[in-house]
Amino acid sequence: MEMEVERLMLTNLFTQYPSAANKAEHEIFEELLRRPKLRIERIISSGQASPPGFWYCEPHGEWVVLLQGSAGLSFEHEQAERVLRPGDFVDIPAHCRHRVEWTDCDTTTVWLAVHYGEIDENVAT
Repeated sequence: MEMEVERLMLTNLFTQYPSAANKAEHEIFEELLRRPKLRIERIISSGQASPPGFWYCEPHGEWVVLLQGSAGLSFEHEQAERVLRPGDFVDIPAHCRHRVEWTDCDTTTVWLAVHYGEIDENVAT
């Protein structure tokens, strides 16, 4: 229940970073909202990238907007890397292989990710 209260108290996407994010120890994924077939999370990056040779390929769609910082995304079916800056967004269909090539090392990169199409029977409406 304590986690529920903390999540509800987050009212600004650019504040209340966990200490691991402030120290750039690792990338942070924070669930902000979960409903049937929908999950919204804040992602905080500080120079992280996907491991070499690793590709995300998720069973659900993901709409991502970059709010702060910058990042490079690659998609298996595209030759050129996409550079994202604040305000840029991308809709990643289910089963689309993609990876994070880099995130800004000098500025905290903040993403908002909306995962859709997930089925979670344990979530109340």
